[in-house]
Amino acid sequence: MARDFDELKLLHPCFAMGKKGTTGRIHLPVSPGCNIECRFCDRQINDHENRPGVTGSIIAPEEAPEIIGRSLELCGKLTVVGIAGPGDTLATDNALRTFRLVKEKYPELIKCMSTNGLMLPEKADEVISVGIDSLTVTVNAVDPEIEARLCDGIHYHGQYLQGVEGAEILIRNQLEGIRKVAEGGVTVKVNTVLVPGINDEHIEDIARTVKQCGASIYNIIPLIPQHKLKDVPAPTCSQIDQARQRAEKYINVFRHCQHCRADAIGVPGETDYGEKIYLRRISSKDTFSHG
Repeated sequence: MARDFDELKLLHPCFAMGKKGTTGRIHLPVSPGCNIECRFCDRQINDHENRPGVTGSIIAPEEAPEIIGRSLELCGKLTVVGIAGPGDTLATDNALRTFRLVKEKYPELIKCMSTNGLMLPEKADEVISVGIDSLTVTVNAVDPEIEARLCDGIHYHGQYLQGVEGAEILIRNQLEGIRKVAEGGVTVKVNTVLVPGINDEHIEDIARTVKQCGASIYNIIPLIPQHKLKDVPAPTCSQIDQARQRAEKYINVFRHCQHCRADAIGVPGETDYGEKIYLRRISSKDTFSHG
């Protein structure tokens, strides 16, 4: 059975509510590809960028138990096993396969996963049965016209759907998926990338909608100007604060995101053992793809 929100606040560094430095996490980079094309997303395999969507290598699910064991030897504060990419966790079956192995070998560790939500309604029962405690769904808009300005298209059941058509399916699936896993006892956190001039006036609508669907906590992430939105300025501190204040009318707001790599290991903001464990195994065989 999934741990409830109160327990996660004690054991999960992303829910710690001010208790920094007492718990840590390991991210397992097992998900190689993505099924949507966000205009701000530039996923990379490298050893120097400290941001989401970046890893030094892709590992196989079967490698995870050994990697977790070695990581626990280095950092006894690890309480969470997370999978946050570098691609989407539900675009392949790698993440759920990994969590089955984790559940068998390390049942005491919290299982945490991030997804864009496109495949969530179809995978919700499996997410619940494998014992995911905390699921993060990135919802950047609940209006298809706005989402279409942030995402070029989706790869869905063999079709590539662009613009508003793709955005409508993505949003519908995100909200339906959130409802399903929340009803199944999984704590849901929603991430939104705050993009000035596109969704900054839309935050209240997102916060209200995802709360109604069962989300427990909301994380507003400032845009990192890159890829097709490289010329859009990052939001100011004032814009971020205003967005959080609007969202707090409806849902608890998370305020200490560290923008972790997909292969981070340790206590967020304090220690990182990723390089020692993964050895930044970059090779020409490591690729990232859509579809």
